[in-house]
Amino acid sequence: MSIAISTKKAPAAIGPYSQGVKAGNLIFTSGQLGIDPETGIMPPAVEDQARNSLQNIQAILEAAGSGMDRVFKTVVFLADMKDFAAVNAVYEQFFTGTFPARSCVQVARLPKDALVEIEAVAMI
Repeated sequence: MSIAISTKKAPAAIGPYSQGVKAGNLIFTSGQLGIDPETGIMPPAVEDQARNSLQNIQAILEAAGSGMDRVFKTVVFLADMKDFAAVNAVYEQFFTGTFPARSCVQVARLPKDALVEIEAVAMI
């Protein structure tokens, strides 16, 4: 059985999906764009989008009773692999100790023409 996770501290889903799902002692976040949940605006710089994306993931995890220190797997989707280093510089600020396992891929296009989208799996 799974339970949908929802928080106003992250942008609402833009389709028929949940911000996150709790299944047993695991939390699965949907991919998070770099949208600011207060303004609904996505900044133009990839660094700011990455920061917002990770803050959105953090808000979803906290709403589920978890946190960034419990993340063990992430997937990063980039519109351009040239942004890899810039996103890494922001990404590493959100994790301490052992970094989560991660995949990073370049995609043809992201929703709302975002530059980055990140999803995570964490334990409670």
